[in-house]
Amino acid sequence: MEAYYPVLDYFFLIFHFILILFNLFAWIWKPLRKAHLIVLGLTFASWFILGIWYGWGYCPLTDWHWTILREMGEVGLPGSYVTYLIDRLIGIRLSDTLTEVLTIGLAFIALIISIKVNFFHSK
Repeated sequence: MEAYYPVLDYFFLIFHFILILFNLFAWIWKPLRKAHLIVLGLTFASWFILGIWYGWGYCPLTDWHWTILREMGEVGLPGSYVTYLIDRLIGIRLSDTLTEVLTIGLAFIALIISIKVNFFHSK
């Protein structure tokens, strides 16, 4: 199983990154708007409902990816996946607090836009 850890690491890295981009921008393309609202709703449910039991901002993808990274010997993982992603992809380590504020803020903006384009669009 250990031989698959690097593959799983890249899978989670790519899949999670695409999911984040989808959550932020899929409202732009009309055929994806309903799916965007559903996926963004599931993301918020994970953060705030599952977060009651697992900690605020809980994401199962992060949890699974952290497990793989720890098995690969990674230590000192940040509290925020977005902090990790920015650090890993572009080498900048932002504070977890700044990253969480930006993540939540941008996610709420995407949610408001998604609600508007899904329910209040002009004909």
